[in-house]
Amino acid sequence: MQKKLIFVYNSPLGKIFIESDGEFLNGLWFEYSFDEKKHEKSLKDFEVQQIDIKSASSIPVIKETCEWLDIYFAGKNPSFTPKFRIENLTPFRNMVVQEMCKIPYGKTAAYNDIAKKIALQNGIAKMSAQAVGGAVGWNPICIIVPCHRVVGANKSLTGYGGGIRNKIALLKLEGIDVERFSLPKSQKFM
Repeated sequence: MQKKLIFVYNSPLGKIFIESDGEFLNGLWFEYSFDEKKHEKSLKDFEVQQIDIKSASSIPVIKETCEWLDIYFAGKNPSFTPKFRIENLTPFRNMVVQEMCKIPYGKTAAYNDIAKKIALQNGIAKMSAQAVGGAVGWNPICIIVPCHRVVGANKSLTGYGGGIRNKIALLKLEGIDVERFSLPKSQKFM
C-alpha cells in the first residue's frame, strides 16, 4: 500500500492540511471544508501518516509548501511554486489547472473566460463554463493552484470547496476589492 504524508499547517484562516507522497505536493485543503470530505475519500486507498513539524522540515516538498504558505499569508506573492502532482488528472482537468495557474496574484478570472480559452486552444466553437466549474471544484490543491481566483461571469463568488468565507479572505489578502462581487443568496459578506 502506498503511503501519504499529512502535515497540519496553522494558517491565519485555520488549519490547512498538506498531503504529499514524499516527493510531490498532492493535496492542500482547509479543515472543516467540503474539500476535507473529498480528500478523506481519496485517501482511503493509502496508508496515511500524520507527521509533526520536525518530520515535515526534513521533507523538502512539505518544507517548501510551508514556506510558500508563510510568504502568501504575509500578504506577498511567492516567487516559486512547490513541486506538485495531481493524481487522476484527465486531459480536460489538466487544461483547467493550467489556466488557473495563469491567473495572476491579485486578479480573478470567470469560469466562462477559462471555458473560452480552452475552446480556442482546442479549435472548438464553445466550451461549457459548467464543465470548467466542475474541474475547478475538483482541484485538490487549493491556494497554490488558485481556484479561489475563479468567479462567476456575473461577478459572483460562487463555489469554493474551501468555503466562501475563506475564498473572500484569500481574495482580500491578495488586495482584491471583494465588495464588487456578489455572494450566493444564502450568504452575506463576512
